[in-house]
Amino acid sequence: MSTNRNRNLATFLLVLGAVVFGMVLAGGLQLTVPSQAADQDPSLSATRLAAQHATATLPSFADLAEAVEPAVVSIQAATIEKAPANRGGRGGVDPFEFFFGPRNRQQRPQQQQPDDDDQGGPSPGPGQPEEYRSDAGGSGFVISPDGLVVTNNHVVEGATSVKVHLGGRDYPAQVKGVDKATDIALLKIDAGHPLRYVELGDSDAIRVGDWVMVIGNPLNLDQTVTTGVISAKGRSIGISDASFENFIQTDAAINFGNSGGPLLNMQGQVVGIATAINWGAENIGFAVPVNTLKEVLPQLRDKGKVSRGYLGLGVRNLDYTQAQAWGLSNTDGALVQSVETGPAKDAGVEHGDVILAVDGHKVKQTRDLINYVSNKGPNATVTLDVWRNGKQIQKQVRLRERPAGGQAEDETSSPKPEGSSGIEWLGIQYQDLSGALRNGHGIPSDVSGVIVTSVTPTSPLYDQFVRPGTIISEINGQPVKGSADFERIVKSAKPGSYLRFYTLLPDPRGGSRSPQSNFAVVQVPSGK
Repeated sequence: MSTNRNRNLATFLLVLGAVVFGMVLAGGLQLTVPSQAADQDPSLSATRLAAQHATATLPSFADLAEAVEPAVVSIQAATIEKAPANRGGRGGVDPFEFFFGPRNRQQRPQQQQPDDDDQGGPSPGPGQPEEYRSDAGGSGFVISPDGLVVTNNHVVEGATSVKVHLGGRDYPAQVKGVDKATDIALLKIDAGHPLRYVELGDSDAIRVGDWVMVIGNPLNLDQTVTTGVISAKGRSIGISDASFENFIQTDAAINFGNSGGPLLNMQGQVVGIATAINWGAENIGFAVPVNTLKEVLPQLRDKGKVSRGYLGLGVRNLDYTQAQAWGLSNTDGALVQSVETGPAKDAGVEHGDVILAVDGHKVKQTRDLINYVSNKGPNATVTLDVWRNGKQIQKQVRLRERPAGGQAEDETSSPKPEGSSGIEWLGIQYQDLSGALRNGHGIPSDVSGVIVTSVTPTSPLYDQFVRPGTIISEINGQPVKGSADFERIVKSAKPGSYLRFYTLLPDPRGGSRSPQSNFAVVQVPSGK
C-alpha cells in the first residue's frame, strides 16, 4: 500500500513539474496567447472577436457625475435689439435656432417701468423704435480655478449681457474671446474663491464605441446627466466653417440647453463640447473635439480672437479613382481644386496639384494640411511637397492671415440651348461660350472652355456634380478653348485611361466672387 501511494505521489509531482516547465517555456518564448492570435487572424468571425473583448457588466456613472457636476454651469445670454420696420430679426440662419428651436424672444418697450405686467408693459410712443429681447440658454464648464468658462460661440453671440449660474448663484460674465469658425467661446467670472474645474482630455485618443457622459441644462432642467457612446468621429455637418468642422458624433442625448456643455470620458476629462443635434433623428448629437479647444484656447485667453495661417487654396480629399488618374499609389494628399489670389498663387501653386506634405509632415487628408497651416499663424513660411504632372516638386509659401467668414456659392442651371454638341458615352451636351452665354451666366471674360447644357442621370459626370451651367475649362491639364479642343482631347484618350475634367461654376449674378471649382474624374470605357 505504501509503495502504491509513493508511486502515485511521484507521478503527480512529475505531471505538475511538466505543466510548470511548459508554462515557463511558453513565457520565455513569448508565445502568443489565443486571444492575441485571434486578433491577427483575418478570417476570424467579427462576432467571436468582439466577444473576447466584451465586458461582463456596464459601468456606473454615479461617482463620475458627482465629481464633475460642480464644474458644469448654466449660461443665460440676453440680447436687446431694435427691430426694423418689418419687425424682422437678424439676417441669416441662427445656428442655435436651427438646431435647438426658436429663442425666447420677447417684445418690450423702450422705457421699462417697474410695475409692468406680464404682457411687456406700455407700448412705445409714436415714432419710437421697438426693442426686442432675445434670451438664449446654454451650458458651459469651468476649466480653471480662477473662473475661466468654456461654452459655444452661438450661445453668447451678439449678447448684450451674459450671466453664469453656478452653485446656486448668478455671476456676471466677461466674454474673453470667441471663435466663430469652431463655435467656441471663452468666458470669465469672478467667484471670489477657487472653483472646481474639469481637466481637458485628448479627443484623438477616444475611439468609436467608448462610453461618454454629457452634463448640461437641457430645457431649463438643471444638472442633467445623459450617457452613451462615441458613434463616429470627423463629422462635417455644415453649420460653421467647413474647413474646421471635425465633430464627434454621440448617441448621448443632447437637447435644447445642452449646447456648450462637456462631453466627458470615463476618467472625468472633457473630450468634446456639446454643440448640435439632428432634429430628424433620435440620439444623433455632435460635439466639438476638445483638441480643437486646446488649439485655440491660448489665443482666446490672451487676444480675444484667433489668427490663422492662410494659403488661399480650395482643397479636397482624394478618392481611389482620382489617385489613379493622377498617377499616385494611394489616396494620401490634398487635391487643389482652386487657387485664390493670395500666398499660394504667389508661390506658384496651381489647381490640379496634389499637396503630399507640409514642412515634411505627411498630408493624408485635407484636415492635416488645414490644421497645420492654421496653427502656424500668419507670416510664417511653409514648404509644400507638391505632386504635379507625375513629378514631386517643392513650393515655399509665406502665409497670410485667414480672412474671417466665407462665401457660399450658388448653384445654377439653364435649359439646353440650341447648337449643343455631345459625346454619347459621357452623357452630356455642351457648346462654346458666346457673349450672350457669358452675360446670361455671369461668366468672367478670362474664363474659357465649353459650357455644359445638359447632363443625363446615367452620365459618369452626374455623380460628380457636373450640371447644366458647369464650364469645363481643362482636361488632363490641357486648356479647353472650345468644343474642338474638348472633342480632340476626349476622343484621343486611350481606353482604360483617366480623364481629369477641371470644372467651374460661375456666380450667375455676375458678382465678384470667384467661380466654384472642382475636379471630375472619368475612366474611358473600352470600345469607346
